[in-house]
Amino acid sequence: MRAQRGPVPWAAVTRGALAAGPLLLAALLAGRASLGVVAAIAAMLAGINDRPGSRRTSVRRIGVPALAGAVGLLVGSYAGAHLGAFALTLVLTGLGLVGGGISAIGPVASGTGTQLLVTSAVGAGMPLPDPVWQTVPAFLAGAGWLLALRLLLPTPVSRTGDPRAGRGRGPYRPDSRFAPRPDKRSDPRPDPRPEPRPGPRPDVRLDFRFDGERAAVAEVYDAVAALLDAVGTEHAGARRAALTAALDHAQDALAGPRLRRHPSSAAERRLHAQYAAALPLGEAATALAWAERTVPKRAAEGPRRLAAAVRGNSLAGPLPAPARTDPALRALDAALLHAAEVFDRGRAPDLHTRRRSVAALVRTVLGAGGREYALRAGLCFGAAVATAQALHHGHWYGAHQHWYWLPATAVFLVKPDLGPLVSRVLCRAAGTVLGALLFAGFAAVLPRPEGLVVLVAVCGALVPVAARHFAAQTTVVTVLVLALVMVGGEPQASAGRIGETLLACAIVLIVGHLPVPGQRGGGVRARIDAADAAAHAYLVHVLGESNDRAARWTLRREAYRTLAEARAAIARAAAELPALARHSAGADEVAAVLERLVDTTTACAVHLDDTGRLTPRHTERLAALRDELATRRGRVGRSRTLA
Repeated sequence: MRAQRGPVPWAAVTRGALAAGPLLLAALLAGRASLGVVAAIAAMLAGINDRPGSRRTSVRRIGVPALAGAVGLLVGSYAGAHLGAFALTLVLTGLGLVGGGISAIGPVASGTGTQLLVTSAVGAGMPLPDPVWQTVPAFLAGAGWLLALRLLLPTPVSRTGDPRAGRGRGPYRPDSRFAPRPDKRSDPRPDPRPEPRPGPRPDVRLDFRFDGERAAVAEVYDAVAALLDAVGTEHAGARRAALTAALDHAQDALAGPRLRRHPSSAAERRLHAQYAAALPLGEAATALAWAERTVPKRAAEGPRRLAAAVRGNSLAGPLPAPARTDPALRALDAALLHAAEVFDRGRAPDLHTRRRSVAALVRTVLGAGGREYALRAGLCFGAAVATAQALHHGHWYGAHQHWYWLPATAVFLVKPDLGPLVSRVLCRAAGTVLGALLFAGFAAVLPRPEGLVVLVAVCGALVPVAARHFAAQTTVVTVLVLALVMVGGEPQASAGRIGETLLACAIVLIVGHLPVPGQRGGGVRARIDAADAAAHAYLVHVLGESNDRAARWTLRREAYRTLAEARAAIARAAAELPALARHSAGADEVAAVLERLVDTTTACAVHLDDTGRLTPRHTERLAALRDELATRRGRVGRSRTLA
């Protein structure tokens, strides 16, 4: 129920203002208002998916759901025009099963499933005067317009070569402020080491191609520094989780879709090398946090300087003198030296991620989590379509003939990745009531259609800001959609929209708490199983004493990423009402044990690199975690445990 915090995303606000409103205005000037409404709806849905990140990532995050939305609009339009109420309900219910199942794959797939179902409801329940072969291209054009804005518009104050960050010539030089100096009283000889000389001021120029990637990689180095600061304190666990989140974000930012297999520009290759150089730093910092030993204050200075160099696209400059009193400190120093060496002339190594095969995706969709998600989404969507059809054919709508609102609302309410069920329902109801009342006031005073076009543009600009809270986002989207459909010729129907939203809330609440076949909490159990398997693979590789560090870092990334996904699913499930939360009871303890196991495995890997053998503390900790996991794991999901 709490709103997210952060700076105003001015770039996204600008794109939102230039998306739906100008598209609608252009269509009105061309005399094709209905096509403009479709294009503006597509731009609005694309704006909801326009999240912070790299431009390359936005191609998948915006483009894939838009393609699914076009398919849904095509299917819904034909089904609504040629099928009766019963057959239409069956078709859309089946589509709900498909959309729910694919949503279990991940965030982009979730957005894909959402747009598939929403546009199918719009296509079937909001008949448009234009033929389908015109409305579908108009939808793609609207989404493509916002994607083009995302790719082409510069980010405000996006500069590279910041002269304040990372000055210096060489890749690695101890900073005179941190390097110990000889005692002048015992050694009268002058210090032979020269003071570090600042290098030439880098060129400051506008370059926004990789601003998202650059910011994501810099955040990784900042997260490493924050973890080093927290070593030996109660905040180390939270800082390690923040490092995992930063690595996941950077990996996603760099691994977006590309026309070529490998990076094609020197700037992008350099960013890939800088990301890869951060992996051993994160590994050493995690090992230090596991050992719970305080580290010198200067240890965090090196990663911070590298973060500044990444942000400024400049040289690494002087770095703190090494501290090599511990295997993990020696690993940290070696990783820092390696990072400084590759910063300016590094190639583009592998991103240490593995693409999931088609078979793995199918297993996710057909697994316990996918089946539960699909069944819940299919039942809610189908029940909403059936109810809307009954009201439509019973002429309960009066002058308002479009019935898409009820099933489209149910789609957003049934999605568990938007928060716990009850909070989603409360936020949606409150946001719709407030949005409908606001629009009723605007509709009474604004001139038509120019006033409504301005309202659409303003709401488009507010969508990125309102995304911090589901109720605020619902309010803005409600005003925007009601303005669009009024421009398309539909009468003002705020009261009807409020009633339909409350009805959709009741449907989702009832269906969401119904008993379903099979084991409940399938989504959480599927995440725990994936984290268990990833931790097992990582441990086996490390204890096998393989010299393939690239494979080790790939397995480590998978282990921490799957654990983060499991943690997020567990937190959402724990916030549900007791009737739903009890099905995932005990999962949080299992995830905590797996996290400690992966941390211990990382510490083992660093120690094996340094000495070639494990200490009794490492082996005892592994044995204790194995026994604890065996005890707790049998209470959640399958009984398979790490051996």
